[in-house]
Amino acid sequence: MNVLSISWSLVLGFNIIDRFQEGGTLGMTLVLLCLLIAIFFSFKAFTGLAGPEAEFSKNKKLIQHAALLGLVISFMNSLLALIGAFDAIEAAGDIAPDVLAGGLKITLLSPLFGLLVFIIGHISSFVLTWMRKAELETDQ
Repeated sequence: MNVLSISWSLVLGFNIIDRFQEGGTLGMTLVLLCLLIAIFFSFKAFTGLAGPEAEFSKNKKLIQHAALLGLVISFMNSLLALIGAFDAIEAAGDIAPDVLAGGLKITLLSPLFGLLVFIIGHISSFVLTWMRKAELETDQ
């Protein structure tokens, strides 16, 4: 277990890496990739604030699209997990309510991460727009 994992575990009360794996490694990795893409385009847009409007708008739209894609992938991952869970419940017949509640909790991890990616992307887009307007106003 690494130091970062231990410190986040103490702060948030759970291990992030374990929750990441519980949410579905493939789906959560795709959402993480969308977050990294949105962060990349955010840095690219921040460095080109004084650049041409077309380049700035393109980067801002790419941030928004990457964030939205992360949200959509997370909901698709959640629905696929729910379908698998309901198939298992159907095969088992009777299931304890605490097992069902635990499964539903795990199913909500992916959309939670997708919403976080979406919020980060849109906050970045909002800040970029605000900074661009301030940059243009100071140039005039």
